[in-house]
Amino acid sequence: MPKLAVVTPSYSPDIRLFADLHASVLEHTTDDTVHHVFVPPADLAAFARFEGPRCRVIARSDALPGRYLRMPRSEIYVNARRPWPPVRGWITQQAIKIHAAATIDADVALIADSDVVLVRPTRAERFIRDGRPLLYREENAVNESMTRHVIWHHVARRLLGLPPPPPLPLPDYVGPLIPWRPSVVEAMRQRVSEVTGRHWLDAFTAEVHISEFILYGVFVDEVLGEERPESDTTFCHTSYDHTAWDERAAVAFADRLGPDAVGMAISAKSNTPHHVRQAAVRRCAEVAAES
Repeated sequence: MPKLAVVTPSYSPDIRLFADLHASVLEHTTDDTVHHVFVPPADLAAFARFEGPRCRVIARSDALPGRYLRMPRSEIYVNARRPWPPVRGWITQQAIKIHAAATIDADVALIADSDVVLVRPTRAERFIRDGRPLLYREENAVNESMTRHVIWHHVARRLLGLPPPPPLPLPDYVGPLIPWRPSVVEAMRQRVSEVTGRHWLDAFTAEVHISEFILYGVFVDEVLGEERPESDTTFCHTSYDHTAWDERAAVAFADRLGPDAVGMAISAKSNTPHHVRQAAVRRCAEVAAES
């Protein structure tokens, strides 16, 4: 049986969201599934209560080589080999996802944001088809209005030694619940090192604008040289709305849970109240039971 692991970068302002996510991991995954959460060193004490056989709480700094020096009272790091630009927390989070997924003891590393909740049984097999990993790929989703995504595509292709992207639209590989194959992540790291002549981490963190998910997706689609993997965008029922919802809106959203979704995500940026989120989770459970 293929083995699943869950990886989540988090921090203390999201601890309530993380608690819901972790509870859902315990409920909906098998006993050999371990949840790996990476937090700022200052937040280790706050997250210590989750530590156990099925949860590993790890300081972000412990996942980085010693040459990455954390600035006092911040989550900004400086690479002693190349101090400028400093590595912002957002880039550090992405790099740690790549590090964790490449080194984890699992066949599938499920990258889950703190504002995700699993709502159905979740197994590694859900993310594998015919022995090959599925790829989260939304075809023709990146258009001219998505300037950051376009930049991310250009950066990914440069790090992977590929020509510039074709004309828009381009595929999107970004989502709140994304499965990665650890062996593929390791091959991606090696490719970046070969192309740049630098340690993959130094090349990755030297970028000011980059997306770990687009780097992975472009690598799988255009570098692996295998038959193009099947895409699947149904893993997670997601809202990116930044408006705070009331219970009626949240339950209506949950009513639309797709039959293949194992997760639900209401953006943390919406500041939707916790009791409203809980109502959506309960409704998702009802919808899942009915399907």
